[in-house]
Amino acid sequence: MSQQLSNSVTQKNMYELLFWNYLEGVYLNHQEVYEAIDEQDFIEGLEELPVTVIINRIASVFSKWERVDENSWKNNDGVGAFQVKTTSQTVQIDCYGTHGKTMDTLVGIMEEFKCPLYDPQVPVRYDEMYEEE
Repeated sequence: MSQQLSNSVTQKNMYELLFWNYLEGVYLNHQEVYEAIDEQDFIEGLEELPVTVIINRIASVFSKWERVDENSWKNNDGVGAFQVKTTSQTVQIDCYGTHGKTMDTLVGIMEEFKCPLYDPQVPVRYDEMYEEE
């Protein structure tokens, strides 16, 4: 995260949102995919994502927020900031002090690209296989 952004928010309020698509007919252990994201750039069984298009869509939706650097935004009119980290197959959004409504907006953007949310804090992936208990 950029130094300017990290100075404006606290680490204790960080919340991770992760997104990816499986190739047709592939369904992996979500936690193992999550752990592999930090360790490698390419994960067998995941689709390539239009990362540049996704970043541009986020930038468009959050155009009123200050763009701190290429992949980080902060809300100068309220609380919250987030940073987008990508590979060719995954999008990770680290939210810092961000309201639930803002996170819902980010999830909605990713749903436009058919990328369901994996919430590692729970841990649950909210896709077509997910069933509420």
